[in-house]
Amino acid sequence: MDILISGLLLGGTYVLIAMGLNLQYGVARIMNLANGEMIVLGALASFWVFTSAAISPILTIFLVFPIAFVGNWLIYRFLLLPLVRRAKTQGHLEVDAILATFGMSFILIGIVVSLNGGYFTYSFLATPFELLGSTVALNRLVAFIFAVIIAVVLFLWLNRSRAGMAVRAVSVNPGSARLVGINVEKVSALAFAIGGAVSAVAGVLISTFITLDASVGVIFTMKALIIVIMGGVGDVRGAIIAALILGLVETTVATLVDPGLTLAAAYFIFLLVLLFRPQGLFGKPQT
Repeated sequence: MDILISGLLLGGTYVLIAMGLNLQYGVARIMNLANGEMIVLGALASFWVFTSAAISPILTIFLVFPIAFVGNWLIYRFLLLPLVRRAKTQGHLEVDAILATFGMSFILIGIVVSLNGGYFTYSFLATPFELLGSTVALNRLVAFIFAVIIAVVLFLWLNRSRAGMAVRAVSVNPGSARLVGINVEKVSALAFAIGGAVSAVAGVLISTFITLDASVGVIFTMKALIIVIMGGVGDVRGAIIAALILGLVETTVATLVDPGLTLAAAYFIFLLVLLFRPQGLFGKPQT
């Protein structure tokens, strides 16, 4: 039971990490290698607000989300949209986007280092909590609850709202979406901005129980990429299930085998998916 509870809580953390990249890559077709740095920036903002003004990270979410939304919209509009417009093929766009966001990740790392320097951490809800006979940290449980809320809100928005249906249409086939009057550029910018904002919110929640520094962003990006590919690019349901599977597998390996093999286990699962189901757990085969 301890492994199950710990694995689900870790999976909830991975849901937070991957949800933003899933929107950006699945809809805007941008493989954002700076996604992890956006998470770190959200965490740093929470650290500053909490240590300087004693404002709860839960309240900081409502400050970080709109700021990150605007920031990511500007990044898409002025850095990435020119790449989208000049790309002749999807492959060309992916290469350009990888190079651009890879460079952007170094810029953001430099900003974090110049602003804060080394590691940063703080204590928030770091109290034990009994859950189904297992003892867990309350801050991890709160983060898991918010991961569920964010996933449900995104799922309902994508499936019930007019804007969400436009996002899904662009994700499935941008060319056909244009034919029915959808402004693909605006929808892609919206998806990229929401994805970046969700990543920043993930950073706020993760900062309550993890010691962070500027260099950890690359780990977040790689874990998010594994989950997005495993679940199926652009599929919220698939990303959630893939994140939970990854959390359970890593917890099981760390508890029963060796904590040093958790990353190896994650990449082993990733390789199995690439070999036997490259479209992801819920993705449709290419025809």
